[in-house]
Amino acid sequence: MNLMARLVRHKSVEQLQAEVGQRKELRRVLGVWQLTSIGLGGIIGVGIFVLAGQQAAANAGPAVAISFIIAGIASAAAALCYAEFAGLIPVTGSAYTYGYAVLGEFVAWLIGWDLLLEYALIVAAVASGWSGYMQDILVYFGLGLPVWAQGAIGSGEGRVFNVIAALVAMGVAVLLTAKTEVGARLNTVVVAVKVVGVALVILIGAFYVNPANWHPFVPAEIINAEGVRQFGWHGVTAAAAVVFFAVFGYDTLTTAAEEARNPQRDLPRAILLSLGISMLLYLTISMVLTGIAHYSTLGNDAPVAVAFRSLGLTWISVAISVTAVTSIISVIFAFMLAAARIWFALSRDGLLPGWFAKVHPTNGTPYRPTLILGVITALVAGLLPLNDLATLVNIGALSAFVLICSAILVLRYKRPELPRAFRTPWVPLVPVIGIGFSIWLLALLPWATWERFLIWLVLGLVVYFGYGIRNSKLAKPDA
Repeated sequence: MNLMARLVRHKSVEQLQAEVGQRKELRRVLGVWQLTSIGLGGIIGVGIFVLAGQQAAANAGPAVAISFIIAGIASAAAALCYAEFAGLIPVTGSAYTYGYAVLGEFVAWLIGWDLLLEYALIVAAVASGWSGYMQDILVYFGLGLPVWAQGAIGSGEGRVFNVIAALVAMGVAVLLTAKTEVGARLNTVVVAVKVVGVALVILIGAFYVNPANWHPFVPAEIINAEGVRQFGWHGVTAAAAVVFFAVFGYDTLTTAAEEARNPQRDLPRAILLSLGISMLLYLTISMVLTGIAHYSTLGNDAPVAVAFRSLGLTWISVAISVTAVTSIISVIFAFMLAAARIWFALSRDGLLPGWFAKVHPTNGTPYRPTLILGVITALVAGLLPLNDLATLVNIGALSAFVLICSAILVLRYKRPELPRAFRTPWVPLVPVIGIGFSIWLLALLPWATWERFLIWLVLGLVVYFGYGIRNSKLAKPDA
């Protein structure tokens, strides 16, 4: 087989559908609400409790709500495309598996490699955001950490390693090696606490909103001391490229397709439910937050808690920090679960060593990649500041969105006859909107982010051509 033929070889949709009933490695225990809670767990967290305030202070002012809308349009278009694939090919692997069926093995490998980085970095980034609120609680009780242990190098003077972020990343990895339903039930409870807590923040905060804080809604553009443009419409779009980090976690639930009881029915529903609920909460909290405090005061590690403390509502501030600490755990859970299952899918297909595709003999979980990811994400969370992690995450997610929306267009043209449990509406308009907005947001990311991403892709090419192309299950159909 020549090189070009190898690069475009793919599994057909029918092959993947047939494999669903044959695969017994993972246990089918998740219903629609548990899947939705995984999606909500992946979306609601650092975006509400950290990034909304930080980007209001740094780029958008009160117009950070518009930034969320811009990011949400790209995410919603991609969500509709994900929903069609989830109903059509309910197999562990998310965008990686969908790409395998439509665009071929090589493109699928690039997507899977991209998602592995993206999900792992999200775990690290969210652990970093979680640490800020946990430290806020510790300080309240007089248990502050030494300066060197409070954050990564570059996040503040004297900081060396974010100890709490590293510990929570490793702790969630250990939890995820237990039976899937144990973690899923705990996650559902945590997500319920999260949604109730955010709703209470909105209701209480609404009584303290000062409309004067919303004027001007889009602050005038300035050039800061470092020569960087801030605010104005440029700032609104720059913030959109960062807060996009907060609006795409629904794809984590598609990685659990083989653990869903009725994936073709429940996955599309869970995707759309989780994104709809999350966007409503994001838009509301961003307006309340910039209404109770001037946007210039929100550039800190725990902006929602600090905003309420500035109103003299210390008890609410502590309650918010407790809610944040509880709820952000579910984001770490969702993305750690997703990263481990992407790794599992790549290994099961032979593109990475099969040793990683062995499930726990008792718990039925992919424990080897989970524990390795726990160690890696703990180190990254400890060593890198949140903003650097968030921008690198976004480039991976946006790239995957471009490919997923493109794949829907290809599949509708090549295989219009396939029965679809959910059909993306207004094709080709919706996929084209998803592609266009994603490319636009990609263009807004800083060049340093592109450099790091390209280094990761080059490493991926080395792994694929050095190992994956020869060991792929498609290269050994009888294996």
